[in-house]
Amino acid sequence: MKLLFKKYPTGAKFVVAIIFFIAALFVSTLINKGFIKQCIPYGAPLLLVLATWVLYKIEGKSLKEIGLNFNIKNIGFLFLGILIGILVFLGAKYLRGLYVGEVFEVSTSINFEVILFAFYFILPQVATEELLFRGYLFKKTIEVSNVAVTNIIFSILFMLIHVVDEDVLQNKGMIVMLIITIPVGHLLFATALLRSKSMFFPIGLHLGNNWATRHLISNTNSSKSILFIPDIITFETWTPFIFTLVLFNGIYVFLILVIWKWDKIIKLLKILIYKKKASLFKN
Repeated sequence: MKLLFKKYPTGAKFVVAIIFFIAALFVSTLINKGFIKQCIPYGAPLLLVLATWVLYKIEGKSLKEIGLNFNIKNIGFLFLGILIGILVFLGAKYLRGLYVGEVFEVSTSINFEVILFAFYFILPQVATEELLFRGYLFKKTIEVSNVAVTNIIFSILFMLIHVVDEDVLQNKGMIVMLIITIPVGHLLFATALLRSKSMFFPIGLHLGNNWATRHLISNTNSSKSILFIPDIITFETWTPFIFTLVLFNGIYVFLILVIWKWDKIIKLLKILIYKKKASLFKN
């Protein structure tokens, strides 16, 4: 065994990481029951963080490698991600509404306690997915290949865990939607991680987006959602359905480009502000 680790150190790291993560998920299923499941459903992400910490510790590194250390900057990225995740979903739904003729209405009875507590209960799910698909294994794959190849691999894996579901596989429309939407979501979260160097940013984006899909805009007049769409448009042919999906996801692609180029955008804004101030002083 030691000989194999010496001969194939990179492969050994992947094998050990996969074993650690499977063990973490298995143990979490044992403890995530009863009171803990209902009130403190954080077993899986905490165990995955522990496994990640051990993996980096073996290499003489720390959680700073993926920006999982607590500081003001990282916490700021978390809240920024939540806000952006909510706003981009709202923008995408609004654009879809303009195209298909859907309108938003305010729910007649809003349970703000349930809506706000939803952040607490959605967080462990999105944190688990981020640690698995944009964490240690993601960064290690980049080290042995490149960003493009890594994104292709992990976007497919991320898509498969959503598509390989009994209910989904019985719905062709849902399959097509997830095949298009989930890889775009992965690319957004991966880009956020790589540009911010903080796992908190993609966690925030993921949390804000998932919260918005359930509690910002729903298809029914429910107390668990702030807005609802009274008349959902259904599609009888593939062409308008696909076009709507592309339009909806186009907002997310635009956000990906903004995040990827945000250093240049910020630099350009600074130049414009400087020129504006200079012109004011001249006048």
